Amino acid sequence: MPERPLVAIVDDDESHRRATQSLLRAAGFSTAAFGDAESFLNSAIRGSTACLVTDMRMPGMSGLELYRALVASGDGIQAVLITAYAEDATRLQARDAGITCFLGKPFAVEELLECIRKALAKPRP
Repeated sequence: MPERPLVAIVDDDESHRRATQSLLRAAGFSTAAFGDAESFLNSAIRGSTACLVTDMRMPGMSGLELYRALVASGDGIQAVLITAYAEDATRLQARDAGITCFLGKPFAVEELLECIRKALAKPRP
């Protein structure tokens, strides 16, 4: 049986993090969840993560800063950035940084799944 892709979820909102993790597991993905960017950066699964789903605004490092740190370290991962504050400037920054998808909250479940499928189809940055 083929290995299921590992999707890391980084979100400081525990209820959103758990809901996203349950959804992705039900869709057939392996998941790991983290409450902040630093925990993910220091995790053992960082190198085996196929896709990152991260909130934009979190205490400490933002989701965009996390993505940029991964790319700068040579450990780039395709990413989906989620935010309740979908300003045009942030959307442009995410696009220019190479984020695969930018979703504003609330979003449809199928939108998130399509973004993850799109991310998994692309090579690592």
